[in-house]
Amino acid sequence: MDSDGVPHGQPVLDRLVALLDLERIEENIFRGVSPAESPVRVFGGQVAGQALVAAGRTVPPERHVHSLHSYFIRGGDPTVPIVYEVDRIRDGRSFTTRRVVGIQHGKAIFSLSASFQKDETGMDHAEPMPDVPDPESLPTYAEASRSYHDQLGHTRLPRPIDVRYVTEPPWESRDDGPGEARSQVWMRADGKLGDDALLHVCVLAYASDMTLLDSILVKHGVYWGTDKVLGASLDHAMWFHRRFRADEWFLYDCASPSASGARGLATGRFFSQDGRLVATVVQEGLLRVIS
Repeated sequence: MDSDGVPHGQPVLDRLVALLDLERIEENIFRGVSPAESPVRVFGGQVAGQALVAAGRTVPPERHVHSLHSYFIRGGDPTVPIVYEVDRIRDGRSFTTRRVVGIQHGKAIFSLSASFQKDETGMDHAEPMPDVPDPESLPTYAEASRSYHDQLGHTRLPRPIDVRYVTEPPWESRDDGPGEARSQVWMRADGKLGDDALLHVCVLAYASDMTLLDSILVKHGVYWGTDKVLGASLDHAMWFHRRFRADEWFLYDCASPSASGARGLATGRFFSQDGRLVATVVQEGLLRVIS
């Protein structure tokens, strides 16, 4: 248990790994479930991670995912399984392409296209990591949210990901009014993962949906639970640049270039603790503030 009584650590991470270990029903058909303590809708990062697992299990292990593009079509029902159907679009000499559709109640709730590539050498450069404090010097999520525990309902869900805010947590910064459209957190899987590279990518995909939209909300001085904000992920794209381990610290540096028409765009960069840029994320979210 964390200091606020919420489960965390290796047992909770093991449950996430089990959640990503899909049941194979047929050659290109897989089935996944949601945790018993899910919110009203299936968490978007869970669906993205499971769909990527389904795609990856139809690809030779020597080919690694380098990008994914996805759409959240309908809210997922956490009380019933999700069936993932994989379409083997192309198997080329260097690249492999897969398309996955998540289905519930006979309707598509999620679609994903992913591209995998064999290892190659070539040009190499990357933006530097921002100068931020070390993660171990920052308060845990439980410590940072203690005074807001009753307002932030999602803080009572089990935490497979250890999150440490570098920027002021959005539930606190809202008291100061609108701020810079940026959010920075350190993250890592809260325990030890195996050596399967696909698992680490899928855990990162899961984590990428956790704080990304914070960069939009802080710009307008509002936050989930503390204000009447309705939101949902609309689409999600990721590019994986370099190998990493999701059970080691990574900085998630997020910013929002624009929000309009009840939609907000957020971008994120993942850096390993030694400063390597390992992944880039872009997401558009539906955001409605109820007056």
